[in-house]
Amino acid sequence: MTPTASDLQRVLEKIHRDLQPRLGQGRVADYIPALAGADPRRFAMAVATLEGAELGVGEVDAPFSVQSISKVYALTLVLRRLGERVFERVGREPSGSAFNSLVLLEHERGVPRNPFINAGALVVTDLLLEEHPDDPLGALLELVRGLARSAAVHVDGRVAQSEKAHSHRNQALAALMKSFGTIRGEVATLIDVYCAQCAITMSCRELARSFLYLANHGLPPGAGEEARLLTRSQAKRLGALMLTCGLYDESGDFAFRVGLPGKSGVSGGVVAVIPGLLSVAVWSPALDEHGNSRAGIEALEQFTTETGVSIF
Repeated sequence: MTPTASDLQRVLEKIHRDLQPRLGQGRVADYIPALAGADPRRFAMAVATLEGAELGVGEVDAPFSVQSISKVYALTLVLRRLGERVFERVGREPSGSAFNSLVLLEHERGVPRNPFINAGALVVTDLLLEEHPDDPLGALLELVRGLARSAAVHVDGRVAQSEKAHSHRNQALAALMKSFGTIRGEVATLIDVYCAQCAITMSCRELARSFLYLANHGLPPGAGEEARLLTRSQAKRLGALMLTCGLYDESGDFAFRVGLPGKSGVSGGVVAVIPGLLSVAVWSPALDEHGNSRAGIEALEQFTTETGVSIF
């Protein structure tokens, strides 16, 4: 039975109460100085449904940089333009390695395992630069603002600069792929755009709203067919990549515990979708050993358990 809006709000409130003793467990992402000062006990959870309901608990309107969640938006843009040609330069398999590992990339001659590890996301951003050479970041922001239905979505310049100043591993990944011909543009420009992309900032409420197009099989809710971002097949495949690769080397455990396609970021955001029904976003900055929000994953596990709704 599909839960009503009031059912969903009750579940969110119960999750918020139940998590209180455990908020703050874990570590914030201190390797990016601009994120290191985050209060690990902060928490927000928001749901947006295809019927138009918006529900939430905690600091649902507090802005935060979405970090690697932005990789989904970038992949959407290049999939829309290039279709299956995207996967000539990046794979579709879980990596089983850390999100910023160089070892597997060297072994597999510069072709990243999937679009959501850092190497794969750099390839996607390189494709974005090729498809939108005049203003790739502008194209991405236009998409995200439209999906979130908010002009407040922006790039946090302080976070972007902090990311760039500590982007040595990403520069190494890009340079290695450049040597294999996987990256075709200039590494310095690529890193600039990638760091700015990760610093896209919005609230938990806006984040949940912005993923409704995937819950609606590639079409933003309420829009005509001419506004379709992805075909149903492409939306299905993007959801499959989120399920198998969206939480790095914790993706299998996330699928086991939560049962939804999801994507995380090191600022503590996690977003997931239930196709045909809703999207749900959580933000809590304290991370587990895999770099994912500890409270976020617990909240989403409880959400699918309490509602009885997942993709399985």
